Amino acid sequence: MGTHHKGSRREKQALNAYVALMRAAESVTSRTTGSMTDAGLTLSQFGVLEAIYHLGPLCQRALAEKILKSTGNIVVVVDNLERQGLVVRRRDRKDRRYVIVHLTGKGRGLVGEVFPKVLKSIVREMAAIGGEEQVALYKLCRKLGKKKDISNSKDSDKPVNNLRRAQ
Repeated sequence: MGTHHKGSRREKQALNAYVALMRAAESVTSRTTGSMTDAGLTLSQFGVLEAIYHLGPLCQRALAEKILKSTGNIVVVVDNLERQGLVVRRRDRKDRRYVIVHLTGKGRGLVGEVFPKVLKSIVREMAAIGGEEQVALYKLCRKLGKKKDISNSKDSDKPVNNLRRAQ
């Protein structure tokens, strides 16, 4: 459907791409979070547990960066996980200013049970596009996510009509 905004071609193109990206992300997220919800976890809580499960104990700031939340929000998420007995906080021995978040046995068991279910639903959802398209999508999303300021970019006005250009 396209935007009803009466702006320039550049504005309409950007708005259409943004809306499509956000709708797709929300739609896929809603279909992949069932296992998390069934386990009594929010998306943020699962993100924290999954990050520690795969990367090992992390400080709260690193967790915030990993799951794209503010440090203030991470404190609340970790508080709730700690209350459920899924994580524990420990002061770093070398630098006591850092609080490191560790999985408990219960947390490791829960994420070990839930992660494969979530992964299965992600694989099922991503099967809507082929392998090469998944690689192209990954690269485009990384490019978009890491971009700081494209206002000075010479290519910022050019449409990307061929996904292979982005590879």
